Amino acid sequence: MAVENDIVLIYMEDKPLVFARVEEILPDHKPNWYHVKLLFLQLPLQVVTWILRDVYINGEPYTMGGKAMRLELVEAPETLLDTDHPVPSISKPDTRKPETGSSKGGKVISLADLKKDG
Repeated sequence: MAVENDIVLIYMEDKPLVFARVEEILPDHKPNWYHVKLLFLQLPLQVVTWILRDVYINGEPYTMGGKAMRLELVEAPETLLDTDHPVPSISKPDTRKPETGSSKGGKVISLADLKKDG
């Protein structure tokens, strides 16, 4: 069952329509029905509240305005670590101080000085 802060993909007529984040699930006065507040992840952002049965929140199909609808919980894919595709390592920045008096260094040009001359 989708819970608060889960991402769901909403299908209409068996076609993916929009991703949404479940903002809030509150019980309705009827048993097994809930007020489900959804944030549609599209532009512009839109917040809607649908009254759904618990089985619909679990992914069972239902109709809304005569259209077939379904919620599908979105789960992030697992990161696979295999030797054929190694993950590049992230190196720490070089914190060593540059050698002084070295002829290898380049000339520093001040952009502020260039602006004054122009």
